[in-house]
Amino acid sequence: MTAAREIQAVTFGLGAETFAVPVALVREILDYRTPFHIPNGPDYLLGLIDMRGEGVTTIDFRLRLGLPPAAATPNTRILVVDVPVGDRVLVLGLVVDRVIEVSTFDVDRIGAAPDIGVRWPSEYIAGVVKRADGFVVLVDVTRIFSNAEVDRIAPHALAA
Repeated sequence: MTAAREIQAVTFGLGAETFAVPVALVREILDYRTPFHIPNGPDYLLGLIDMRGEGVTTIDFRLRLGLPPAAATPNTRILVVDVPVGDRVLVLGLVVDRVIEVSTFDVDRIGAAPDIGVRWPSEYIAGVVKRADGFVVLVDVTRIFSNAEVDRIAPHALAA
């Protein structure tokens, strides 16, 4: 098996579900801290955090995916990711319930997004992997934060 036939991803939990984003998009994993609130943004826009002098727009990923809100716990983390949008890269902090691990998935084991039976829009799903302990949903952050969506948070977000 060659590396081109595998995808490395950071897996994380939101409630009982396990999600993943490609390692290549993840800049850093930070302990949760309360963001500096930004008024007049969408409900999922929590505000800004400081990452070594850089302001990072922080998103409640639960709310962005349509899941119910949850209070931060000692396991809550902020995944700082690069989101390619058009001709730029947006740096976003995604608040998740917990980070699980870095996993390697064989591309042949990645199934298509299901059309029914999920609580979040299927266009946000890049694929699904079945593991012994359940499913891992690979999220497509580029689709979640489309050009139209970026326009809603652009006044608050800083592009790289």
